[in-house]
Amino acid sequence: MVTINPAARANVTLIDHPLVQHKLTLMRKKEASTSSFRRLLNELAGLMIYEVCRDMPLQDLEIETPLEKTTGKVIDGKKLVFASVLRAGNGILDGVLSVVPGARVGHVGLYRDPKTLQAVEYYFKMPSNMEERDVVIVDPMLATGNSAAAAVTRLKACKPKSIKFLCLLTCPEGINTLYKEHPDVRVFTAAIDRGLNDHGYIMPGLGDAGDRIFGTQ
Repeated sequence: MVTINPAARANVTLIDHPLVQHKLTLMRKKEASTSSFRRLLNELAGLMIYEVCRDMPLQDLEIETPLEKTTGKVIDGKKLVFASVLRAGNGILDGVLSVVPGARVGHVGLYRDPKTLQAVEYYFKMPSNMEERDVVIVDPMLATGNSAAAAVTRLKACKPKSIKFLCLLTCPEGINTLYKEHPDVRVFTAAIDRGLNDHGYIMPGLGDAGDRIFGTQ
């Protein structure tokens, strides 16, 4: 069994809120329908993004309440980019955008070669002025870590201010691989499962997230 590098584990935030764990368990069930899987993923993403955005910078904004003028705190959602790793990452977008609707959206098209398990890029589109933006990569699974590392490498070429990685599930192999390639990227996840099977799937996992989101099983 693969063990997690202690330094890599310190770079992972496990979101263990009871509501997150409850919804994740319902998603794992093999009898969960496509519609319920999507709904739960949407709800989970909306809950998890709160933790991801915990350290976002705030700025003062003068407003007027019904009683008087005051100064409040706001974030600049337009400086945030959600980068979806196609195709499964798109299942997370609605949930995170419901919380931060002003965020921009980018897409990284990657598929995993079934023989080598290495990531192959086929599409890349990001907003302009990336050097002014913070990026949150969204992908339900951090499995082998190869696609995640490839996505981060591609995004770093755009020179964003920061990059974080948000996933539902990960495992020791994925955590170690991403940390080895990009020790500056924090991972936010709802669960760290025991490891990968011979086909590179997380065990016990929840199956192929893309197939379950889009009903292509």
